[in-house]
Amino acid sequence: MTKHHDDSLFFLPLGGAGEIGMNLYLYGYKGKWLIVDCGVSFGDETSPGIDLVMADPAFIQERVSDLVGIVLTHGHEDHMGAIPYLWERFRCPVWATGFTADILRAKLEDVGLEEEVELRVVKPGRRFKTGPFEIEYVAMTHSIPEAHLLAIRTKAGTVIHTGDWKLDPSPIVGGLSDEKRLAEIGKEGVLALVCDSTNVFLDGHSGSEAEVRESLAHLIGHYPRRIAVACFATNVARVDSISHAAKVNGRHVALAGRSLWRIEKAARNNGYLKGVPEFLSDRDGMMLPDDKVLFICTGSQGETRAA
Repeated sequence: MTKHHDDSLFFLPLGGAGEIGMNLYLYGYKGKWLIVDCGVSFGDETSPGIDLVMADPAFIQERVSDLVGIVLTHGHEDHMGAIPYLWERFRCPVWATGFTADILRAKLEDVGLEEEVELRVVKPGRRFKTGPFEIEYVAMTHSIPEAHLLAIRTKAGTVIHTGDWKLDPSPIVGGLSDEKRLAEIGKEGVLALVCDSTNVFLDGHSGSEAEVRESLAHLIGHYPRRIAVACFATNVARVDSISHAAKVNGRHVALAGRSLWRIEKAARNNGYLKGVPEFLSDRDGMMLPDDKVLFICTGSQGETRAA
C-alpha cells in the first residue's frame, strides 16, 4: 500500500495531456487514488492495423487496492471508450451522469461486463464522496449532452478539472454552462485548474449550435436530390439541428451507422430529441424519392474507416 504522511495532492496524467485522445488522469491524496476519465484514441496512417490506442495503466494497476473509483466527465470515446477494455484491471465503481452512463452501459454489454461494473449515476450538479475525495459535477456546454467540469475537493484544496468545454449561449440540447456556480467555486478558493486546451492557440471563438441550425435549413433547401450529412454520433444537438432542417425542407431522416442508433436511444432515454420524429433505417430511407430523404452518417467520432 502506498502511504503518504503529509497533505500532498498529486496529479498524474497517464494519457491525454499534451495530446488529443486517450484521456486518463490520476489524482492522489492520503495514499488513495482517483481516476478521471478513461478514454481511447484512434489509429491512423502512422499505425497500420491498429484501431484503438489506450494509455498504459501500469502505474495505477500496481496500486489498484488504493483506487477509490473512476469519474467520467462526459461520454466521448476519448474520455470513456477504454473502460470496456481496462476496467477488469481496476474493478472499481464508475460514476457518470445518466446520458454518459447509458452510452457506457451499451458498450459494456458488447463485452459482457454490464452486470459486473458498478455504474453509479450522478445527477448533474450533485456532490458525492469516495475515499478522501469529494467530487462536484458542474454543468458545461460541449458537443455532447451532459458534459461536466469536476470540482475535486480534498483537505489540501480544490482542483478544477474541466473536461472538454466551450461556452455556447444557445446550445439547442441541454442547459447552459453553470457560470454562476463556477464563480461561487472561484470565491471559495481554487488550488489548481486542470483545463482542456484544444484550439487554445486559435484566434476567435467557437460558434453556437443555433447558428449551425439556421444555416443547415437554408443550405439543404438548395439541393433537390438525395442528401447525406456526416456527423459525430455523440453530437445530439447537431442531429437535432439536421432533423429540424430536414423537416423544414420536407425530408425524412434516416440514420446510417450503429453508433448513431446507440446515441439516439441514450438521448431519448434521457429526455433529449423531444419533438424529433422517429428516424428511418438507412434501408428504408433508400426506398424514398431522392428529394424526400436525408441521411445522417457517422463513425462514432468521425474516425477514418468508420461506417
